[in-house]
Amino acid sequence: MSAATAVQPGVAVEAPPALEVTGISKSFDGVAALRGVNLSVRPGEIHALLGENGAGKSTLIKIITGLYSHDEGTVRFAGEPADFSSVRAANRSGVVALYQELSIVPTISVAENITLTEGAPSTFGLVRGRLMRQRAQALLDRLNQRIPLRALAGDLSPVKQTMISIARALAMDARVLILDEPTASLTDTEIGDLFTVLRGLRDDGVAIVYVSHRLEEVFELCDRLTVMRNGQTIVTKDVADSSIDDVISTMVGREQSELYPDRDTAGEDVVLTVTGLTGRRVSDVSFELRAGEVLGIGGLAGSGRSELLRLLAGAQKHASGTITVSGREVSGGVGRALEAGIALVPEERRSQGVILSAPITENVAIANLGRVSSVGVVSGRRITALAKEAIANLRIKAAGHRQDVGQLSGGNQQKVVLAKILARGPKVLLMDEPTRGIDVGTKAEIYRLIRELAADGMAVIAVSSELPELIGLSDRILVMHEGRVSGEVDAATATDEQILTHAYGRDA
Repeated sequence: MSAATAVQPGVAVEAPPALEVTGISKSFDGVAALRGVNLSVRPGEIHALLGENGAGKSTLIKIITGLYSHDEGTVRFAGEPADFSSVRAANRSGVVALYQELSIVPTISVAENITLTEGAPSTFGLVRGRLMRQRAQALLDRLNQRIPLRALAGDLSPVKQTMISIARALAMDARVLILDEPTASLTDTEIGDLFTVLRGLRDDGVAIVYVSHRLEEVFELCDRLTVMRNGQTIVTKDVADSSIDDVISTMVGREQSELYPDRDTAGEDVVLTVTGLTGRRVSDVSFELRAGEVLGIGGLAGSGRSELLRLLAGAQKHASGTITVSGREVSGGVGRALEAGIALVPEERRSQGVILSAPITENVAIANLGRVSSVGVVSGRRITALAKEAIANLRIKAAGHRQDVGQLSGGNQQKVVLAKILARGPKVLLMDEPTRGIDVGTKAEIYRLIRELAADGMAVIAVSSELPELIGLSDRILVMHEGRVSGEVDAATATDEQILTHAYGRDA
């Protein structure tokens, strides 16, 4: 050690960042995706990486993990230059990314999934199953997880599959773990279990980069945050020194209060009348919905919110009660509900709302064959026109109408679901968690679209777990508790406390 770098006795030396990105720029076909991005993540911290879709987060992660090369700047890992040539090279160095769509192999066992990247121990080509399971169990023990090692990974819950992915990362001696929307498909209890594991890894010195649109989670879990916008780093600060409102305004360049359009579009005509509706997890629900009104449905998970929408849409049979649209009683399944003008945008858009491997044209056309065909012959020209109209009206960001939906961002996938539903011209639009997994900027676009539809006379029912969204978007809110409507509030004067009081079944 030279005299210039000698450490004086009694002077603490701060460890270099586990991951440091300086001045990273990247362009695709002359279009700048990243412009001088900086990111520094310390050992033993959970660092949130935030920004709208298109802010550059995904491109940055792909550069860090060796999937993309960068045009300018440097990447350092534990103080040393680390321009990885491939994902495998990054993994070997201890940098591992886990994406929302987990790379679990569903048809092999838990133990085989955990040891997949390092290779199962073998002798003369024969897998040593006992040793493989011992290694896998040791990694699960580190995470305090009890998962049957011989079980097929595809049979497990999403949170267990996430734990398996984290265990596999530990098998690669991950020192920088990047998590992209890890809680998108988890329940509140499962999220709590995941957070316990992540805090344990942080305490063991692992640096965690946490990418999420759920800002409440960021403020519960993370130590510091970095906000990106338009391919640039805007700010890095301690979570304790910020707020959700501050983060939102930094991400989108405007205040949170500006995300919600004006209300008061409800008319006098009653479009939907529900009387004594009873079915799975729903009991004796009655209400009216007017043209131009946005009715919010709140309540805790398991309160019957989503089941109510499925009953209205004909996706579940109701045991008793009536559903009436413009004076006409509706019964007999999804087809009859659609004919009457009731259409549902489901919560799970990727599995229930779109065909990811098909282009926008086919996704929009499949629910509107009557509009794109004559005497049983489908018109490619009409399909293209319908898709182009949807892209323009809903501002879908895509390379073109033939781009596969799976290549779009979550917000634009949701717009494709909306496009195929709106092409039917429904009278009553049902939306289950309309902005789940969508960045705040795209949320604002969805809110604007919903209010425009209401202003044109459409009646909308929206289920949401986010209280600010429920209050900001709705005209009126019904709160459910154990399958029943436990309260009704005016959204203009509603408070979080008032809604939660009803959600827990207590008198407001």
